[in-house]
Amino acid sequence: MTHEHHQTLISSVQRALMLVDIVANASRPLPVKAIAQASGLSLGTAYNITRTLIHEGYLAAEPDGLVLGFQFPGLRSDNVGVVVARVRQTLHSVTEQLGATAYLSRFDDGEVHIIDIVDAVTSPRVDLWVGIIDSAHATALGKQILAQLSPPQRSDYLSRHPPVELTQHTISDRCALLNHLEHSSGAIIDQQEYAIGYTCVAVPVRAPGVIASLAVSLLIDGHDTDLDGITRRLRSSAGTLALQLGAGPDEQFTI
Repeated sequence: MTHEHHQTLISSVQRALMLVDIVANASRPLPVKAIAQASGLSLGTAYNITRTLIHEGYLAAEPDGLVLGFQFPGLRSDNVGVVVARVRQTLHSVTEQLGATAYLSRFDDGEVHIIDIVDAVTSPRVDLWVGIIDSAHATALGKQILAQLSPPQRSDYLSRHPPVELTQHTISDRCALLNHLEHSSGAIIDQQEYAIGYTCVAVPVRAPGVIASLAVSLLIDGHDTDLDGITRRLRSSAGTLALQLGAGPDEQFTI
């Protein structure tokens, strides 16, 4: 960190966050005296900061010490930001492991939406020149969601979004697409159906009340790609995302 950046840091905020962190990592309620000792702050300073944190709800006073308060993000059932942050961390992990841009899509209110993207420096995202709502049939992440829908849901979606040819590889015939979806299991791979030069691999993200898919886009460079290895890693991350989305508040996340 540069000296200029260091000068812009607010020490009182740093101290408050440090005290919250101490309480968050304690195995039992902590008296203010113990918090002061652990932080290296004077007892008076520790009292002033914790009093403010209690007032704002980030800490709570119990007879035997301080614990996290109701405003602490991890304790709020309506805190969408916590779930978004956890999902983003998982997508970053996918990107770092595979060196490919990661996409998370979800079926909500009858439509397929991309709800988050994390770019890989060495493998930029596909240019979404046709919106995902109108191109789910041509992308692995969209087809993975369509494959999870019930036949009536799938029929309704395709009646509102008829498949069209985006490249010479796109499955644009409705009957052929439905047959492809019916026989799809596990990972779905899009071989240049949406964009020439790109392959997309997607796996399902299954949780109660959630229909979603996790995908990566891969730039075709003439080298063999370990699609089986990529699929295994995606499935592992999809399991993590299923827990995060299934445990989160029932909200629509957007980029």
